[in-house]
This record gives sequence, C-alpha cells and structure tokens, in this order.
Amino acid sequence: MRFTLKQLEYFIAAGNTGSITKASERISISPASISTAISQLEEELDVQLFIRHHAQGLSLTPTGHTMLLEAKRLFAQADALYGIASESRDEVRGQMNLGCLTTLAPMILPELSSSFTTAFPKVTIRPHADNQEALLEGLRRARIDAALTYDLQITDDIEFTPLVDLPVHALVGEAHPLAGKKSVALEDLIELPMILLDLPVSNEYFMAIFMKNGLQPNVSMRVPHPDVIRTMVANGYGYTLANVTPRSDMALDGRKVVRVPLKGEHRPMTIGCATLKAMRKSNLLNAFSSHTQTVISDAYIPGMVAPSLS
Repeated sequence: MRFTLKQLEYFIAAGNTGSITKASERISISPASISTAISQLEEELDVQLFIRHHAQGLSLTPTGHTMLLEAKRLFAQADALYGIASESRDEVRGQMNLGCLTTLAPMILPELSSSFTTAFPKVTIRPHADNQEALLEGLRRARIDAALTYDLQITDDIEFTPLVDLPVHALVGEAHPLAGKKSVALEDLIELPMILLDLPVSNEYFMAIFMKNGLQPNVSMRVPHPDVIRTMVANGYGYTLANVTPRSDMALDGRKVVRVPLKGEHRPMTIGCATLKAMRKSNLLNAFSSHTQTVISDAYIPGMVAPSLS
C-alpha cells in the first residue's frame, strides 16, 4: 500500500465539502497540499476520483463516491487503533469532531472546548456548528463524534444525555411596548410582527408553541441567522421567541434587547450531549461526556445566563 492516511484525510475533506478551498479551511491545510495529495492518490490507484469544475469546485465520480465511503471506513479504523492504544494506557487523547447547534455555538462552544482541552492537553477539538438535522446526520455518518444540541427529533439510534432545560421567552427591543412587562401571554403576541428563527426543527418548535394553544402568530420575517434576528429585534422590527439567554443583552450593533418570560406552561428546550449509540465509547468520548455534565447545569452554562439565575 503506497498511499498514506494523510492523502485519505485530504481526499475525505475534499469529498465532504466538494471544494479544495473549503477542505483547506476545514482541516487547516493549504489548498496546494490537498490538491497534490489527491492527484497522487488518483495516480497511485489509477482512477479519477473527482471531476474538476473551473471556479465551481469538485464533484465526485461514481468511483470517487465508492472510494469515499471506503476511505472513511479505513480512516476510522486507523483512528481506532490510536484510541485502543491510548486506552490501554488510560490516556485521554486524540482529535474530536464536536458538533454544536448554531444557536448555542457562539456561547457554549468556545469556553467548553477550552476548559476540556485544558483538562486534557493531548486532545484537539475540531468544531462544527450547524442546524439540528445536519448535526444528527453528521452523527449517523460519523462526520462528528458528539453534538451539543437540543432534545428535538432524537431517534432511537441517538443517545442523548440531558444537561439543562431552557424555558422559552419573548425577546424585544428596549423601546418595545412589552419591554417593561414582567411577563407576557401568547395572546398578547399574536397581532405583533414576529421574526421567526427559520432553521430546520427549530422553526417547528416555535410555531408549535402557538399551535398547541390554538393560536397563529403574525410571522413577518423568517431569518435563519440568530444574530441577524437579535439585531432586527433590537431595531424595533418585531419580537422573536428564544430559549438561549446570552450574558450580554446587546445586539451586535450595540442596541439593547430585553427578555420577557412567557406566561403559562410551555415545553422547554433541553440542552444535552448527543452521540451515536452504535459508536464505541472511547476514553475521549467518555471524558467529554463527563466534562459536559460537570460544566453545564441549571446553575451554570458557558456564555449564557443559567436558568437558576435568570
């Protein structure tokens, strides 16, 4: 065997992203090195793995699709050898592909990753922020090892360890008529313009809060970017519903937002650590799971105001 695991890693990154440039950004390797490695792999195997589209990235050939699946299996097996060796020495080491829900990532991911790698210096964390559907699919396809996310659409093949419940609340701008209220009922919101977080699964959760009470909100905008919604709310374009409570009450433009609790009983979002049940639990994965349970609780959440303090 004359090809290397590095060549396989670069091929997998390019195959997953469909772009030399995106693969370079994902694994922090120069585009030239990735391109050379793929060419060498094609020459060694005497196959064409990609069709190159000028200025439009790459697409896998039929052979490339098959090779990508096998390369992932081979790379995972090779990685498992290191895991077995380190476990025999009771070490926690290696690379962890950590997924995190887009709405949680800016707050939780940096501090949690830093505290974990400080505790275990031989660990490298590669972060992946995405929506719920993409995270669950990433677990199933072994693109990520664990995901910090909500308890939404968790199927039997996913193991979910709950960490903390986040109640839903309304978010308005500082000058909004509801900003001075101690709490607000859903009935008080339905005539007002709502800016809906338009991410898979998340949008269904927020709409269901109204529908279960026989109400229909006045959705004026659908936006998939939480920071954009927060800034639009701060500028008076409407309200939104949210579960996260960042420690800062400012939008990115410096304007203030105000959190107003919802009256009544509404299903909270539960933050937890999700893994694939079929995945062998390594020392690294077990250590990370224990770390999340130590760090994230009703009394403390990295980057957020914890429920017991809000």
